[in-house]
Amino acid sequence: MIIESKAPTRVDFAGGTLDIWPLYLFHPGAVTVNAAISLYASCRIDTQSNGSECIRLMSRDTQREESFPSFAALMKTKRYRLPLLAEITKFFRPQGGFTLMTDSEAPAGAGIGGSSAMAVAICAALDRFTGAGKSKVDWIHISRDAEAIVINVPTGTQDHYPPAFGGAAAIELPPGGEHRVELRVNLDELERRVLVCYAGKPRQHGINNWEVFKAQIGGKKAVQQSLERISEVAQCMRVAFEKPDWKEAGGLMREEWSFRKRNLPTISTKTIDRVIDNARRNGALAGKVCGAGGGGCVVLLIEPEARDRVEKAIAEAGGEVLHTTIDRQGVKVVSR
Repeated sequence: MIIESKAPTRVDFAGGTLDIWPLYLFHPGAVTVNAAISLYASCRIDTQSNGSECIRLMSRDTQREESFPSFAALMKTKRYRLPLLAEITKFFRPQGGFTLMTDSEAPAGAGIGGSSAMAVAICAALDRFTGAGKSKVDWIHISRDAEAIVINVPTGTQDHYPPAFGGAAAIELPPGGEHRVELRVNLDELERRVLVCYAGKPRQHGINNWEVFKAQIGGKKAVQQSLERISEVAQCMRVAFEKPDWKEAGGLMREEWSFRKRNLPTISTKTIDRVIDNARRNGALAGKVCGAGGGGCVVLLIEPEARDRVEKAIAEAGGEVLHTTIDRQGVKVVSR
């Protein structure tokens, strides 16, 4: 049997970082606004037909692999070459041998939730393989926890909802647990107004959110106040998207980015600043880094008729335009 799954990555428009527990508890009404995009992570499971118990894990994009003579051997192993694959496999406790291979279309350190999309794709494939019967929300929480085990710092959930469900959404973050509310926005129109580009691999990928987390918990007033304003802006951006009022949304994104940069000097780079400045001079309403920053992808809100000018300006500033659409479906899994 062969099982194949793929899940989209995401761009976040406002409210990122606040989805990490317990940060949102300190900012009542916190919400993250994001959308799934057509850069995918994929997983393929090929079961053994010869009775072998061997488990083989492979990553095509990183060109790593490792094998275990049995699931029991995988469980006993202390360190993995592909820890995310191994940790999710451990949760589903599959019986029998198989090869699990992953791949990703996202650039290195893109900040668009590539590892989260990968984790959701792996969950979908392993759930089908084992017949576990878990829900998409279960996959989200399994993925979040597996990522936290791998990177040894707290992780949020906003990266996992777009891979699971697709579309554009507000991830509401009340006490007691987050939930997804689909944005009442025309996705065709949003698609015309969103542009994504890559500004280079981050130097400190995965560190920035942890530093902001520690500053909030540690009582650093400037970061606490900045996160509070980011929370307020994200709530307003949700409303602006749903009106829709694109100029207001652009102004809010500019404000969000301004406060986000105040949290940590390594969140932006010279290339990111140059890309956003050039794009705004050529018809972009606003731009901000995706995810933790320090490099990776920038999402821009643009006037549709300015797309060609903005794309040229991005290239001249040293960025690489990524031609994406809004994914409407979320994770897909097939078996044969």
